[in-house]
Amino acid sequence: MNRHGAVAIFGREMARFFRTIWQSIASPVVSTALYFVVFGSAIGGRIQSVEGVQYGAFIVPGLMMLTVLQQSVSNASFGIYFPKFSGTIYEYLVSPVGWIEVTLGFVGAAAAKAILIALLILLTSFFFVGVHVLHPFWMLAFLFLTSLAFSLLGFIIGLWAKSFEQLQVVPLMVITPLVFLGGAFYSADMLPPFWEGVAKLNPVLYLISGFRWSFFGLADVPVTVSLLAVAAMIVVCMGIIRWIFASGWRLRE
Repeated sequence: MNRHGAVAIFGREMARFFRTIWQSIASPVVSTALYFVVFGSAIGGRIQSVEGVQYGAFIVPGLMMLTVLQQSVSNASFGIYFPKFSGTIYEYLVSPVGWIEVTLGFVGAAAAKAILIALLILLTSFFFVGVHVLHPFWMLAFLFLTSLAFSLLGFIIGLWAKSFEQLQVVPLMVITPLVFLGGAFYSADMLPPFWEGVAKLNPVLYLISGFRWSFFGLADVPVTVSLLAVAAMIVVCMGIIRWIFASGWRLRE
């Protein structure tokens, strides 16, 4: 593997992020503050606690997951789509780097950006509620695996998209609704039995459940199932990316 090639792509993508760091940071911080005002204060005034956890603290993992999924997908998809749009993707295809190095460079940078912003949101939450992380190692592990999985998904979306409009379809029409329906602001146990079963068909529920467990020891589904779900997503996405680079689908159009 050409380690220097992967590092060069990663460094270039991170440099682009730091050039607009204030815009990149300001938006999620302001959005988080608004979520705490609307959900933490307005709804939290009526729902004092969920399974013994203050409602304002209960939604922190969900807010972090919402940001991680959105940032991972958008950063990775735009990162690889822009070279396609400008025609510079051919430089990657003819350079002495393989699909693994290209993927690691773009996906690694997107995941790093998402993790950085998620930790910033966690820091912001301390100004609104008292949050205690019960399992910090597993919190970081879930954060890393989830950002990696959805950065791979965003990378696939960027390779698939033929326009900037298509680039936004999946994040806006699929990812965000799945997060809101995946228990970001409530527990699946609060739903009637039928709708609880329906909610468990949502793959995002397993990610949020495992991540919330690392904070409070509470989970809607077994933690092992959450880990297997995110691991399966990583394996499937890697397989799809390998096929795309091997076949040249959407790369040479």
